[in-house]
Amino acid sequence: MCGLAGELRFDGERADLAAVGRMMCAVARRGPDHAGSFSDGALALGHQRLSILDLSIHGHQPMVDREAGLALVFNGTIYNHPELREELRYRGHRFSSSGDTEVILRAWAEWGAECVKHFRGMFAFAMWDMQAKRLWLARDRFGIKPLYYSKNAERLRFASSSQALLSAGGVDTSLDALALHHQFTLHAVVPAPRTVLNGIRKLPPAHVLRIDADGTETLHRYWELTAQRPSDDLSERDWVEALRGKLLETTARHQAISDVPVGVLLSGGLDSSLLVGLLAEHGTLPRTFSIGFEDQPEEKGSEFEYSDLVVERFGTQHTQIVIPNGEVLKRLPDAVDAMAEPMVGQDAVAFYLLSEQVSRHVKVVQSGQGADEVFGGYFWYPQMDAAQGTDLERFAPYYFDREDAEYQGMLTPPYRGRDVTSELIGQRLAGIRGDTFIDRVLALDVTTLIVDDPVKRVDNMTMAWGLEARVPFLDHELVELAMQIPPALKLAEGGKGILKSVARGLVPDGVIDRPKGYFPVPALKFVRGEFLEFMRDILSSQACRERGVYERAYVDTLLAAPDQHFTRLQGSKLWHLALLEYWLQRHVDGLCSPKV
Repeated sequence: MCGLAGELRFDGERADLAAVGRMMCAVARRGPDHAGSFSDGALALGHQRLSILDLSIHGHQPMVDREAGLALVFNGTIYNHPELREELRYRGHRFSSSGDTEVILRAWAEWGAECVKHFRGMFAFAMWDMQAKRLWLARDRFGIKPLYYSKNAERLRFASSSQALLSAGGVDTSLDALALHHQFTLHAVVPAPRTVLNGIRKLPPAHVLRIDADGTETLHRYWELTAQRPSDDLSERDWVEALRGKLLETTARHQAISDVPVGVLLSGGLDSSLLVGLLAEHGTLPRTFSIGFEDQPEEKGSEFEYSDLVVERFGTQHTQIVIPNGEVLKRLPDAVDAMAEPMVGQDAVAFYLLSEQVSRHVKVVQSGQGADEVFGGYFWYPQMDAAQGTDLERFAPYYFDREDAEYQGMLTPPYRGRDVTSELIGQRLAGIRGDTFIDRVLALDVTTLIVDDPVKRVDNMTMAWGLEARVPFLDHELVELAMQIPPALKLAEGGKGILKSVARGLVPDGVIDRPKGYFPVPALKFVRGEFLEFMRDILSSQACRERGVYERAYVDTLLAAPDQHFTRLQGSKLWHLALLEYWLQRHVDGLCSPKV
């Protein structure tokens, strides 16, 4: 797990090493253990390492094989690297390290760009072919690891964060009107390749991008998720056993592939609790970590009563972290600085503060992210399933944050336009090979929507503290199996029915049968007091008025009754506006020095 950066020139000039150095500084917190660089005329690579596998100097990057003419920078973990190493040895390759980075290098030498199909894990990497003078960028199937780039006629720059590209300079920071429509309709999800800034794009998940010496691009998709029943007619018991076996194998692999201890972020929900239970089945007791906040009159600020049940059942070495509510707003600017893109999920600050504390104890944790999307855990899935109409007509009323008409009245004329979000979601749903509507929705969720909301949020907030977060529920072999399971088994018992069946007898019933919970952050959930004044100041600021994105009448309407304007998924519409503006002030206007 690391941070990477680089530049490729198309104009005959040598790569700007100073610009690459600035990008490396911007991603330094992602990899505090070692910094390395490589240059080859028009190409320069930079890398910040977080040492997880092969802690010796043999694991340092950039990793260069001059005999094969390859240079690599890589961020992520390849969980099947031991098996691949043995296969490549059989094919005649020699290794000087025990980590996964060299396996990627040798796999590329053996299979070329097709090597990504062999990898089981999370990854973003750049491979430079010294002979062909050709650069390749690759990203894992679910976009667990980020990869941003900025391109003009003279050069391409790429990095693990948008902050790094901005720090290098020369980025078009004008707002992408189409991306804004996604931002405000899909609760801050802007599907690749767009971002809210015209000058920054991101590599789509499950894709490889080839960039030739003259700047010509060739984009290739190497994997596609389907959601169809197998030819064999399996019983519910068969599905439960198949899923249990794959979960046991996946969680054990995520725990074992590390040369440093691996903990678990234990929220008290079913997903993280099941991770602990599955690891205990293997005879492993990971360190566990939970976070909570002060209670508010309307809501408890923690779920310790549930995480304590798991700790008591398995006897894990547990750390319980309590954050005063007064700290939440104080640390919110730091959390926004860690965002590669504007994120409205209020639990981002919770993950940021949790990661700060956890990173003092371990370098790697497993997290339950992805289980709700893979196994149908959210309340809106049954609502959609019961609706009538086309896929889009069933999906939009229960998921889109606002109608297009409201959106058009929210922004000033330069940022208005057609309903591009409906177009995009309609096209993507239609393009998925799924037996039923819910099959297609879940496949859309895990390949598109989750990428730029919870997955990105967890990566950004953990890596801000040099903490690697692993997400076993997004192991592609596990997801491929889950997508074959009949939707009725997933939506049963109020959602995640089949996952609850796997957990029964392993995890305390009190955790399995509890109501669905969300990361409680009371100080940011209730739009009042200091939090309301914070947003009022942002939206009334000179910077916001001069930017001219929002219609002032719409802003004034929200400010007049902030507790009456919520999205279909119960997000604060006021916060959506304030967060984007605040992110732009922090990252684009130069009102802060980004810290990630």
